[in-house]
Amino acid sequence: MPELDRYVIVYTSYSTSGPLVSLALTRDFCEFERKGAIMPPDDKDAAVFPRRFGGRWVLLHRPFASYPTAKANIWLTYSPDLKHWGDHCVLLEARRGAWWDANKIGLSPPPIETPEGWLIIYHGVRETPAGCLYRLGLALLDLEDPCRVVLRGDEWIFGPDEPYERAGDVSDVVFPCGVIHEVATGELRMYYGAADTSIALATASVNDLLDWLKSNSAHRVT
Repeated sequence: MPELDRYVIVYTSYSTSGPLVSLALTRDFCEFERKGAIMPPDDKDAAVFPRRFGGRWVLLHRPFASYPTAKANIWLTYSPDLKHWGDHCVLLEARRGAWWDANKIGLSPPPIETPEGWLIIYHGVRETPAGCLYRLGLALLDLEDPCRVVLRGDEWIFGPDEPYERAGDVSDVVFPCGVIHEVATGELRMYYGAADTSIALATASVNDLLDWLKSNSAHRVT
């Protein structure tokens, strides 16, 4: 966060009531200032935008209720100080039926700022007779108003294909946790867990991802 001259880390921690979102600050990744829990359980898959909007910080996260018909959606929440959070709203809703991202979705890496908007990579979970299948899709948020979804891809763009992604401790899972965007070249390096067994790297062009999103977003959200 340039304004704070610190890195802000939001992460999954655990309590006797289940997983929740916590926050910490650091300047050097050697010493950390733990701020504690900022979202109650069950909640995961969180990231903070790197700058304020209208004087407030914005958090993406994924609360989840355990009752049978509940969907796991991506939510957006605001804060004036990184401690008190409110004005909660659903940003992306999991679809129903045979969609690749039906019933359960969640953020993967933090949002990526581009001239056309905030590019987010999110995961969708498809339940099959053989188990859960994790794949990735794209959405684009308005640059100055991140609660407005500009584009959302209809199809998944990245899924388990290689042997080390198909078989492991948890098979058929690709789950990114971090990306590096080389602004000068437009290259995106995505580091992801493969089958909960190994760490892998994939690369792409941000412009190519945006072009794909424009061509595969028949279902637009405004």
